[in-house]
Amino acid sequence: MEPSVIIGVIVILIPLVFAVVTFNALVSLKNYISESWSNIDTELKRRYDLIPNLVAMVKGYAAHERAALERVTEIRARCVANNGTPQEQAVDEVQLVNAMKQLMAVVEKYPDLKADRHFLELQKELINTEDRIQAARRFFNGNIRDFRNRCERFPSNIVAALFGFKPLGFFEVPPSVREVPDVGNI
Repeated sequence: MEPSVIIGVIVILIPLVFAVVTFNALVSLKNYISESWSNIDTELKRRYDLIPNLVAMVKGYAAHERAALERVTEIRARCVANNGTPQEQAVDEVQLVNAMKQLMAVVEKYPDLKADRHFLELQKELINTEDRIQAARRFFNGNIRDFRNRCERFPSNIVAALFGFKPLGFFEVPPSVREVPDVGNI
């Protein structure tokens, strides 16, 4: 074989192999993103399942705090129904987090509620769920970061643009509950 033919084949094969490898890496990253989003979604549903119990318990102690209870219930229903992108869901989730913080501020007014064993167990479960949501969010956002790097760095950005891969947004939602109150100080 002539050296020019060999060089020509190499010149054609190298970009082709690069494109295939990059395409496969982008597909893998998208699959990791989907998997990590499903982990967040599972934990969000777990939170949604805990909220009605929390609202019912607070209602038993603080029935006149109706506005805060209704707001949490309304936003929870909106979150459950929202099946949009992570960024679309984050808007509702941030509102739910804020409503949950307001509900916990209401709880602060009721020492008997704060000391109730069932409430403390429920709050502890909610905190564990929030911790899992935040861990899943960090994993998801790490996958998003890696995918965005592939989509934005040269020369893989050329393959990403050719096949319609677009950088995705992060899921940024703060935790709604951070700590269990110290019952000894109540």
